[in-house]
Amino acid sequence: MGKKKPFQTRRDFMKRSAVAAGGILAGQPPSLSRPRTRPTGPSPGRVIGANERITVGFIGLGWQGFDGHLATILEHGAEFNAVGAAVCEPWTLRLERARAAVGLPGADAYTDYRYLLDRNDIDAVFIGTPDYWHAPIAMAALDAGKHVYCEKPLTRYLGEALDLHDRVVASNRVVQIGSQYCSEGKWHRAAELVAAGKIGAPVLAQASYMRNVPDGEWNYEIDPALTRETLDWRLWVGPVPDRPFSPDDYFRWKKYHPYGAGIVSNLLTHRILPLMLAIGKPEFPKSVACLGSKKITPDRDIPDNTQLIAEFPSGLSIVVVGSTVNEVGLPQIIRGHEGTLYFGGNSVELRPERPFADLADPELYENVEPVVSVKNHVADWLGAIRNGNTPTGNIDLAIKGHTVVCLAEMSQRLGEMLHFDAETRTITTGSGRTIEPISHGTLT
Repeated sequence: MGKKKPFQTRRDFMKRSAVAAGGILAGQPPSLSRPRTRPTGPSPGRVIGANERITVGFIGLGWQGFDGHLATILEHGAEFNAVGAAVCEPWTLRLERARAAVGLPGADAYTDYRYLLDRNDIDAVFIGTPDYWHAPIAMAALDAGKHVYCEKPLTRYLGEALDLHDRVVASNRVVQIGSQYCSEGKWHRAAELVAAGKIGAPVLAQASYMRNVPDGEWNYEIDPALTRETLDWRLWVGPVPDRPFSPDDYFRWKKYHPYGAGIVSNLLTHRILPLMLAIGKPEFPKSVACLGSKKITPDRDIPDNTQLIAEFPSGLSIVVVGSTVNEVGLPQIIRGHEGTLYFGGNSVELRPERPFADLADPELYENVEPVVSVKNHVADWLGAIRNGNTPTGNIDLAIKGHTVVCLAEMSQRLGEMLHFDAETRTITTGSGRTIEPISHGTLT
């Protein structure tokens, strides 16, 4: 990869406003209406050998797309035997920044993701776009024969998530949900303990994701360099209807329902997936209820304080809470009938329940590797592509965890507990009324 290029911090980049609008790259496709030459229909993709280089593209180059995905490949590409070959982003300032960081010519930078996917030399893509673009881009990538690393949450809504799941299962591509906690060693050690019967039947698990941001979570600084001339608004807003040009939407989209589900999807996904992974046999939820209030920061659609409970067919329940206005959370615990697991930063402790203390000894595992990092999660994905392994953030775990997330949002917004039938994929209320998943344009 040669000499490493220096990176700006997220704060440094957000303060940049002097980059000229003339950064629009030569040869950019002007709009989605431009015809393409690749035939439609799924592509089988290239078979990658254990020692072959993997060529990747980056779609969506905001904070996680640049600081997480692109920076990881630039820093560890030689170690991973992977190289970035193309970038895509509808705001030309971010696009130019990424192009320059990778050292690509203008012809390898796109505002329209479809042109990147048309390239036969790209084996895999990172998707770091806002949530509402995850499903259409991931499905198009699979059709183009690409492996996919899709930032969490899996999709914006449940119906499209189920469709994406089916597309992944029918493909021979490797899809990794971008929650790096799924590659954290302590959850896999916990899964081994659960599988060995050390806690008996799992009963209740809990976790939280808590923050306290005085100026309001996700109120990122608005860069005046973003204008109608430097951002292709229609490309960015895409499937979301009736949203006029708004720099506030672009930088602070996580606050608004058309783009994401706030705390539940952007924070609690990181807690739900590891808990389900640690249980060892992820299930679709049976019932989900969620409360949410918006009293401290009313400048948004989404709650600033959320409590979620989900029940599973096995009898397990999980309780996950999140806040952006208080940072005191719940400890990470998995309770079983015969023992309980307690989690530290990178440790797992097993304590037998009192009635079963004479049947098992306490166990403590410290400094469990690997630690949580985007690097480890990307390495897991690339390794699965080469070796045919199942990645830690695999589609089976992802769809089951995401069903919890989507039902939680719907429960909070509709004010009802919701029940899910995994076989028929139907959602009902306590009174037996069948309801459809909330979708774009539906705000009730």
